[in-house]
Amino acid sequence: MLLTIDVGNTHTVLGLFDGEDIVEHWRISTDARRTADELAVLLQGLMGMHPLLGEELGDGIDGIAICSTVPSVLHELREVTRRYYGDVPAVLVEPGIKTGVPILMDNPKEVGADRIINAVAAVELYGGPAIVVDFGTATTFDAVSARGEYAGGVIAPGIEISVEALGVRGAQLRKIELARPRAVIGKNTVEAMQAGIVYGFAGQVDGVVGRMARELAEDPEDVTVIATGGLAPMVLGESSVIDEHEPWLTLIGLRLVYERNVSRM
Repeated sequence: MLLTIDVGNTHTVLGLFDGEDIVEHWRISTDARRTADELAVLLQGLMGMHPLLGEELGDGIDGIAICSTVPSVLHELREVTRRYYGDVPAVLVEPGIKTGVPILMDNPKEVGADRIINAVAAVELYGGPAIVVDFGTATTFDAVSARGEYAGGVIAPGIEISVEALGVRGAQLRKIELARPRAVIGKNTVEAMQAGIVYGFAGQVDGVVGRMARELAEDPEDVTVIATGGLAPMVLGESSVIDEHEPWLTLIGLRLVYERNVSRM
């Protein structure tokens, strides 16, 4: 069994693979203050509930793949793999790791590991050209060329950030539930804010993706648009440009990168 861990700024997503199939997954909050020992206890609690794994930490785990956008958490997870999974091959996505995707950026080290991993999975599953829209703390748009290269991208404020900003900066506004309203024209303040979030972000996705597709390919219709991230379902039904929804895209990419590197270790 392969344990994959995707550490984002807000949430950490864990997936358990049996071969190419994801058989279990968990989503927890990302806390940069957690120590390696605390993370180990958390992992033991989650995986101890799975029938295919043993009660002891590490039982049934044959490999680990990790990517993180939070350096302090990556440091602690590195310690977890050393102390508690010492006999298990572990791949941490960082400079020097083989991904199979060339990065066409001014400074490749600036690109978030999760964005590269998403590109790896997009190339494997759908080929290029492609655009990955990841709805997380930020909404990121990542372009993959027809030759399978990471060509660059766009970073915009995420849905939750925008909701929080409205509640903090709007004198008569407040935090609201992220839900689809009854109609575009809201009949109360909550519905009006929900409409602004849902349809505003759908319009953003359609506009940004359309411009990127025209730069990425001679025929924009050739570009496959893949949505992922925990908040993707909020926009899926309203965007006209999304072709595929793959909620575990990053975890799949981690599995692929693990397979491409474990034989070299």
